[in-house]
Amino acid sequence: MNLIMLGPPGAGKGTQAKRLESAYGLVQLSTGDMLRAAVAAGTEIGKQAKAVMAAGDLVSDDIVVSIIAERIAEPDCASGFILDGFPRTVTQAEALDAMLTASNQRIDGVLEMTVDDDALVGRIAGRFSCTNCGAAYNDELNRPKVENVCDLCGASAFTRRKDDNAETMGARLAAYHAQTAPLLPYYAARGVLRSVDGMADIDEVTRQLRAVVDGIGEN
Repeated sequence: MNLIMLGPPGAGKGTQAKRLESAYGLVQLSTGDMLRAAVAAGTEIGKQAKAVMAAGDLVSDDIVVSIIAERIAEPDCASGFILDGFPRTVTQAEALDAMLTASNQRIDGVLEMTVDDDALVGRIAGRFSCTNCGAAYNDELNRPKVENVCDLCGASAFTRRKDDNAETMGARLAAYHAQTAPLLPYYAARGVLRSVDGMADIDEVTRQLRAVVDGIGEN
């Protein structure tokens, strides 16, 4: 089963993708992680990406799609994958579809996490994470069970991103609505778009997503 997570920055896509990855034996794929891995491995496409990044340029859609193609051909992706952070534009979605079709694969479901922009800005301003393991927390929605102690690794050092503020978040949301939101009608026309309430409690969002994924799996 191959899935895509969609939603504005800060909607919780990464957190939920990790939960789905564990529940369904899928592999969460981040384009940033895949790019770094390809460069480190010294693959042909990784060398191309390294040269582009060394020149200070953005890696082209063709290179990113080629890296995704290499990654999903690996044995651990045999049961499927979850793309988190790609595609971001309709052009990228078209390139991804073409690559998957060529390898006799497809996107089975696109999971949209719907959110309220104003509420999301408030949520983002409260984000922080464990410095040691990266576990995500929030001042109002998801504090550690024991104050100042990470639930996952027990570390006591936390960090906040400098760009987690209202001004930066407003700009990121504007970019999402201009560039990425057009993916919603694109995937709706293909019958694979499913939406859940991204503003619900984290566990409730997981429940909704799993119900959707279970339905996709039955088709």
